[in-house]
Amino acid sequence: MPRIHATRPQMEILAWLLIFLLLFCLSWRFHWHEELDEFIERHHQYPLDHALLALNISGFLGLIYSALRIRDLSREVDRRLLAEKNVDWIACHDTLTELPNRRFLDSICARAMTDQRAEETYAVFSIDLDAFKKVNDLLGHDHGDAVLKTVAQRLSSLFPREHVFRLGGDEFVILARRIGNPDLVALGNRIVNAIGKPFTFNGAAVDLGASVGFALYPENGDELGQVIRHSDCAMYVAKKQGRNLVKAFVPSMQDELAKRIRIEGDLRAAIRKAEIVPYYQPLVDLKANKIIGFEALARWKTASGEFIPPSEFIPVAEEAGLIVELTDQLLRCACIDALSWPSELVLSFNLSPIQLSDRLLGLRILKILGDVGLPAHRVEFEVTESAIIQDAVTARIVLDDLVNAGVRIALDDFGTGYSSLSQLSSYRFDKIKIDRSFIASFETNDKQDKVIKAIIALGTGLGVTITAEGIEEESQRQRLQDLGCDIGQGYLLGRPAPIEEITADQIGTRILQRG
Repeated sequence: MPRIHATRPQMEILAWLLIFLLLFCLSWRFHWHEELDEFIERHHQYPLDHALLALNISGFLGLIYSALRIRDLSREVDRRLLAEKNVDWIACHDTLTELPNRRFLDSICARAMTDQRAEETYAVFSIDLDAFKKVNDLLGHDHGDAVLKTVAQRLSSLFPREHVFRLGGDEFVILARRIGNPDLVALGNRIVNAIGKPFTFNGAAVDLGASVGFALYPENGDELGQVIRHSDCAMYVAKKQGRNLVKAFVPSMQDELAKRIRIEGDLRAAIRKAEIVPYYQPLVDLKANKIIGFEALARWKTASGEFIPPSEFIPVAEEAGLIVELTDQLLRCACIDALSWPSELVLSFNLSPIQLSDRLLGLRILKILGDVGLPAHRVEFEVTESAIIQDAVTARIVLDDLVNAGVRIALDDFGTGYSSLSQLSSYRFDKIKIDRSFIASFETNDKQDKVIKAIIALGTGLGVTITAEGIEEESQRQRLQDLGCDIGQGYLLGRPAPIEEITADQIGTRILQRG
């Protein structure tokens, strides 16, 4: 039989009972009560009976207090014992969502390494929430915590018999046993749909998405921990390609992830050393045949002399949270360079879609202009339609701040985004840039030619300047000039060049040459 161990409060109660029984027995055996009565009677001139009564009452109250105190001590001991009993649960679970945490997952992986039962097969789903940072930034961390709890509940309801883990932040992992040959892509889409259902907290609506990657055990790895890393790799690919996507792991993803990690490390070092610099491509007035400004384009030349294209490092900067630092650094450098140009020339600069979700972007830009001393009317920022769509409310605040300060705004890649006419009627744009995809084939494609005519006519009607980018042939330049296009940009008119090649004398020479 198991031994029964008494707690300290119980021992104290037992001791008091034994003392009481001992005193009772002695009083009864030696007639202490009668002797006490005789003593009080002999000394009736003193109020001994009242003192004795007060003493008895005090003792009784003390006994009650002691009993209450012992009860409280007993409850505290019980709580401590319960906490000690649940210490493993606390260490292995997330306190916010009450889901198992990374430590729990590591213990399962360790057990799987020693358990060689071949019949155990799993599908591992790695999940990352899309746009969760926006919830914390705009609505506060209380709403963010509420969203995480709701996501945990939805995933647990979707997988009631499986392990659902929260690894930290907005990362979740599901370890699901496979029976038969389930459609894992369809199951991944069910995860996306469950998370994508609208959230409403205190009247505030929250729209979330999810990127899901999955891998199979043991097909995609001999160790469960390795399979989890592979599912995470697939999730990263899904997140990179868009929103609400599900991707299955394939071995080639490892090479892509390794490349991304290498680029991110090199990118951090390059930003720290200011190795990424602006190159400048001229913007030419097609009617007057003269340069009216330059667009600043990020260029990264490594120590080995290799140029890494912006299409590779800009997305990495956005995903790694480096885009703000990189943009501020490039903008400050470009503004300083622009001070050396004639005062009528404009600096054009691209804004990342992610930055338009930052309410403080306008203030940071205006501070840089003020620090450098470049007038706001000499700066033009290019934004894409898709960037505005991502967070229309914040984008409007940022753009209004810039426009009110005198900065010009250009709508880039016109015709390739969403709700183009709606954007033109909702925002104050100074310029529309026709996407290069239209320019490339409009001479041989009648429909493309009509589209460009319509865009130019629209700009004329709205009083908005039209820029055509991607001009590479003289015939394209001449045709756009005949159609009434205002500004041209492309390799025919000038390739991107470093600041050393953009001097006042060279600008003047180019103007004369074009004239």
